[in-house]
Amino acid sequence: MDPVDRRNFTITGRHRVVTDAHVAVENDVQVVVTQAFGPRGDNLVGISDVTFDGHPAVTVGVRAPGIDGLVHLSPIHGDARKQGLTDIPAGTRCELYCPVSKQPLDLVGEVEDGSGARYYAIYLTPQLSRGSMVMVSDVWGHYHSRIIDDFELISAWAAAHE
Repeated sequence: MDPVDRRNFTITGRHRVVTDAHVAVENDVQVVVTQAFGPRGDNLVGISDVTFDGHPAVTVGVRAPGIDGLVHLSPIHGDARKQGLTDIPAGTRCELYCPVSKQPLDLVGEVEDGSGARYYAIYLTPQLSRGSMVMVSDVWGHYHSRIIDDFELISAWAAAHE
């Protein structure tokens, strides 16, 4: 069976072609996520008017006991700034979800630091490949993340914050 609804399918040529890089390196030291996608391919960048140093935020949904809302993350890797729902006690395990589809972010695996935190995927391309993703921790205040591009680790951040 053909999965395409050909009766209602037309090609107009009016679509936006994405040619921008999904990760930019600025000043030889700053990695900026310029596009990000949830588990169904929904765009997570620029869905709010929040920016960090002129770059649109990456927005994710966060659920914790008695709390549910949007968190706008800095797209600059290693920058702990965020806006929106931010009054979650440090150490709280959170459910991370796509703010568009409401689907949970995809589990990647355990953070290997003994914290019990887990990594979840924010994809860097619409193909939703584990070869191009940001891995974010599900424990509030546990500042660990990794950026994988073309199946190689291009940036890792682990910091102790008070």
